[in-house]
Amino acid sequence: MRELLDAVADGTLSPEQAEAELNGYVTGEAGRFDAARQSRRGIPEAILAEGKSTAQVVALAETALETTDRALLTRVSDDQVDALRTALAESAPDATIERRGTTVRVVGSDFDQPELGVTVGIVTAGTVDKPVGDEAEIVCADAGAMIDRVDDVGVAALTRTLDQVERFRDADVLIVAAGREGALPTVIAGLVDTPVIAVPVSSGYGHGGDGEAALAGLLQSCTVLSVVNIDAGFVAGAQATLIARAIHSARR
Repeated sequence: MRELLDAVADGTLSPEQAEAELNGYVTGEAGRFDAARQSRRGIPEAILAEGKSTAQVVALAETALETTDRALLTRVSDDQVDALRTALAESAPDATIERRGTTVRVVGSDFDQPELGVTVGIVTAGTVDKPVGDEAEIVCADAGAMIDRVDDVGVAALTRTLDQVERFRDADVLIVAAGREGALPTVIAGLVDTPVIAVPVSSGYGHGGDGEAALAGLLQSCTVLSVVNIDAGFVAGAQATLIARAIHSARR
């Protein structure tokens, strides 16, 4: 306790960092940020921007950066990204902002990037499914996994799926995102001995076109795979990260 107080007093530790050390979380006007989730759970807390005001998103991102040296944000709008860039130009000018679709990763200059000798394959059925793949990719890349990204290999033209089978087999864990009837993860899972995490996507139209048909099909898959919720790219990325860490530890 005294060391924390001395560090705050001499400026080597901010009050937010001290609060995170003591409580595991930091409380601000935008809510509580779980700064200890990385050490407790193996994956950091992500900030869901959807449904939050721009001011709340910026405040939470700054808190994450202050306490953990990085911030992961999902479902971020263009206006929120612009506001975040403006705010961080003043509060954290050395921070790096990486954006993939609606997912954003902010890394501070003191962030110690981990490295995992594990390959996560991220596969999407069509162009409309790519944003979900982007969300999963940023989570896995943040953990230091090597990424092999394969897009637009849906089963409507099965040859383009089969052409990539060796790449699928070379991955240590696979995330496969597909909308419509959700067939792609089932097909791939029947061709590889790699763990497959299926992500149903809310692409398509008509009956079940909001992802429900894909979810139902994947839950009934006759090949062995795991299924996350509709559009849950972050969850798929987090699950793949935990598997990748276990593989990395076993190899060491």
